[in-house]
Amino acid sequence: MKFATFNWNEGTYVGRVDESAGAMECLRVGGELAEVEGVTALIGRDLPEVTRRVPLSEVRLKAPIPRPHRNIFCVGKNYHAHAKEFAGSGFDSSAAKGEIPEAPIVFSKVPESVVPAGAPVKIDASVSTAIDYEAELGVIIGKRGRNISRNDALDHVWGYTIINDVTARDLQGVHSQWLIGKSQDTFCPMGPWVATADEIDLADTAVKCWINDELRQDANTGLLIFDVPAIVAAISNGVTLLPGDVIATGTPAGVGIGFKPPKYLVPGDVMRVQIDGIGVLENPVEAWQ
Repeated sequence: MKFATFNWNEGTYVGRVDESAGAMECLRVGGELAEVEGVTALIGRDLPEVTRRVPLSEVRLKAPIPRPHRNIFCVGKNYHAHAKEFAGSGFDSSAAKGEIPEAPIVFSKVPESVVPAGAPVKIDASVSTAIDYEAELGVIIGKRGRNISRNDALDHVWGYTIINDVTARDLQGVHSQWLIGKSQDTFCPMGPWVATADEIDLADTAVKCWINDELRQDANTGLLIFDVPAIVAAISNGVTLLPGDVIATGTPAGVGIGFKPPKYLVPGDVMRVQIDGIGVLENPVEAWQ
């Protein structure tokens, strides 16, 4: 099943997506709970009653988790080809430890960077013009856990979404760490909705990204250096994961910094990320006004 957070008729709702019928089934999760928690309000609950069906064309999607309750956990350099292209970019503060990491490289993005499908990613030229895209599978935690074993890790996953880990490459280099360059306002498009864990084959799920009409990234989750169980186990090592936590699993090769010269984003570009079993996350790029 797929679940979304959306606005309709001046209210905020959580709904079950019926793509074949082009409809959204509004669930009895409304008001402040839907607005703050989004689809995470469904975790651990029986499926609420369907109150009405509305056409998808009439709803305005929000990020499935409009404001995560804490920073998004992110994994860097998690596809072999991307690790190679990034290690040679000059912006990789971990390159001295080797091209391929021996353990997951974990950083974070602040919750306020999240925007939904369709919302613009805004470039503030007074801060950075070296803005890059990163198509990623996002993991939504559904069960609390600490020191989770690899064998038990998938029992803690409720669903998956799409994340575009937009990055200011020059800030990434200047600060010798990644939080500021990753956490700029609007730099975490998420959506369009969440697919429950049973919908995704982690061994064979395509991840693609187009900038305008050019296919830039084309990979498969089967090529992850550290797969989802390994990532969940590593992040939970001494850190309690909570329902609603979000993990971005890393991006494949084909990011802008990998081209010579780099193909950075500019106002007027459109980013389109597609992950099989979930859908399409599309966002325009605009100048900061």
